[in-house]
Amino acid sequence: MQTNDQELRESGVSSELIFDGQVVHLYLDRVLLPDGKPATREYLRHVGAVAVLPLFRDGTVACVRQYRYPHAAVLTEIPAGKLESKTEDHAQAALRELREETGCRCGRLTLLGRFYSSPAILDECIDLFLAEDLTPGQASPDEDEFIRPVRLPLSRLVDMVLAGEIPDGKTQAAVLWVNELLRRRAREEVSGC
Repeated sequence: MQTNDQELRESGVSSELIFDGQVVHLYLDRVLLPDGKPATREYLRHVGAVAVLPLFRDGTVACVRQYRYPHAAVLTEIPAGKLESKTEDHAQAALRELREETGCRCGRLTLLGRFYSSPAILDECIDLFLAEDLTPGQASPDEDEFIRPVRLPLSRLVDMVLAGEIPDGKTQAAVLWVNELLRRRAREEVSGC
């Protein structure tokens, strides 16, 4: 969709680092709104992340169960992790997270697209991948990472997303994206294209 969105753009006037953490960095910026009025924007900067949906030939997906402190809940998620630096190759980071969290290696890695986790307050971009042609192995999570592997049919994950049982946005997006991708692949095979 091509449009001219110039009338929606804000322009930065100043930027102040308020908190410089290990994972996030909080900024307070002063901006001019499209109508010229001043405003402030508080937002977090993040190095970025990757997430990978490991799909086995039998239609099951290697997921992890992990406690998420801000929500005080154990969530079902696809393997994911932050980049080690802004310049790290995203595909290599996805392969690393796949090995660490599931032990799997893959013969085919496909970039699905980019996911903005909370665009109003966070600049984190998560590149979503599909891993296929998997070879199982031994997981080796980070020493501060306590996860339990679970393997679920993709169709069950779709049902869980639609029933509100998977609140994690990156997992929701990847599950629905891959489900549609597989549906289209199957349609192309039937039509011979």
